[in-house]
Order: sequence, then structure tokens, then C-alpha cells
Amino acid sequence: MVSAAPAPPPDERRNRLAAIALIAAAVLFFSLLDSSAKWLGGSLNPMQVALARYVVSVMLVSLMLNPWSRPGITRTRRPWLQGFRSLLLLGSTVLNFLALQYLQLVETVSIMFAGPLLVALLSGPMLGEWAGPRRLVAIGVGFIGVLVVTRPGLGGLHPAALFCVAGCFCYAFYSITTRMLAASDPPETTMFYSGMVGMVLLLPALPFVWTWPQDTLSWVLLVAVGAFGAIGHWLLILAHQRAPATVLAPFIYSQIIWMAALGWLVFGDVPDAYTFAGAGIVIASGLYLLYRERVRALPEGASRKP
Repeated sequence: MVSAAPAPPPDERRNRLAAIALIAAAVLFFSLLDSSAKWLGGSLNPMQVALARYVVSVMLVSLMLNPWSRPGITRTRRPWLQGFRSLLLLGSTVLNFLALQYLQLVETVSIMFAGPLLVALLSGPMLGEWAGPRRLVAIGVGFIGVLVVTRPGLGGLHPAALFCVAGCFCYAFYSITTRMLAASDPPETTMFYSGMVGMVLLLPALPFVWTWPQDTLSWVLLVAVGAFGAIGHWLLILAHQRAPATVLAPFIYSQIIWMAALGWLVFGDVPDAYTFAGAGIVIASGLYLLYRERVRALPEGASRKP
């Protein structure tokens, strides 16, 4: 039986509460980003929306992170890995925007919640962090939850769900390469390359995908997708500076509340019972994996009672 952990000092408790508030705000901004991208996808090419997201985000981030204010920020020990990681993030973004043209917000986020399950599964061969039997069972149950959401071959989701599944794989490999780069490059360098590489790769496609927005709202949302992304990632960084990832990770799942609310308010979407049931299975599996991580991290003498 796991013993109760001692209460943290008052300052640490305040930091944790502030971090939880920051992570909740971050996932709200990510939900606003996806909602804006879905709205724009009705009239604009997803590649154009993705480019706007990168250009505006890079402009905002560059106000704080650039070679002049942070000398040496472009210096990386693993340039090829930085490029590959940035390409994975770009793929995840574009595939998600493609899926959002056809799927409800809750459906896309339910599939993307399988990302931590893939990370746990792939960390063995790629990082040497092998999952034990209990974690493998949790991963398997989580993937069953994804099947409940997508219902392949049973007339379930639109085939565009495959875009979301592919994006989930991209994001899982992106997360693993981020951990690999943490040992060699500072986070500021990694964040700088994330936006810059994606923007440079998308710019050549602009003449082929550009369509002039037909109303003021579309122009506003094109700017907003980049601002929402930049602000969300900034809040994410601030949150992780104040509390460990194992404390914050469960609150990331609160994004499904925002996505359900925005999907209903903006698009009139009401998710079916299969989507909620599958999302519940995926979230429960993810939370169990987090629990196992916390148990394994406790000192052996203090982790359990006989």
C-alpha cells in the first residue's frame, strides 16, 4: 500500500497551485487554437493556417528569444536531431489541422490523448526506459479506448481520423526527441528551432495554398492561431518551472472539457457516447501510467507500507 506523502512546505504548495492554474490556462489556449484552426479550415487551406500559426508564433517568441538578446541560442550540438524534431512537430500540426476539417474537436483531442501511451511504449527501444507488465497492460487498454473513439470498419469516424492518428505518432516521436535533446541543448535553443524550421519549410508552399481571407474575422483568427500557440507554450514553460511534470500532467486532460464546450458553442457539435467512453478509457490509462511513474520515483523505504 502506498503511504501518504508528507505535505509540501507552504511556498511549494503555492507554487504548485500557481503551476496548476498555468497549465489549465495553457490547455485553454491550445483549445482556442484548435477551434480557430477548425473554423478557418472551412474556407482556407490547412497548410495556409499552419503557416500563419508558425509565422505569428515565431514573431512573438523572437521578441524574447533571438540571437541578439540570447547570444548562442542557435548553437546546437545535435543539428540533425533538432531538424528532425521540428519536422515532427510540423507534421503533427498540419495533420491535426487536416483532421479538424472533418472531425469534432473532442474527437481529435481524444485520439491525441493517446500520445503519452505511445511515448511510454516507444521509450523502451528509443530511450532504454522499458515499460513493465502493468504499464504494458495500461497502454493496451488505452489503445482500446482509441479504437472505441474511432470504431474502424464500423461506420464510426470520418476517414480523416487517420490524419489524427498519424499526427499522434508524430507528436509521440516529437516528445521523445525533445527528451533526447534535453541532454545536449538548452530549452531556449530547442524552442527557437521548433518555430523557425517549421516556418521555413512551409514558406515555399505559400504560393500554391494561399487564398485571400474573405472577412475580417478570418484575418483575426489567422493571427490568433499563432498567438494562442505561443501563449500556450509560454504558460506551459512557466508551469513546469514551478512544479514537476508528474504533478501537472493529469491537468492536461482538462483540455477535453474546453474542447467539448467550444465544439458545442462554436460549431454545435455534440459528441456521441462512444467518443466520451473511449476518451474516458484513454484518460484513465494515462493517469494510471502517471501513477506508476510517481510510485517508481518514490524512495523504496518510503514508497509502500507492508
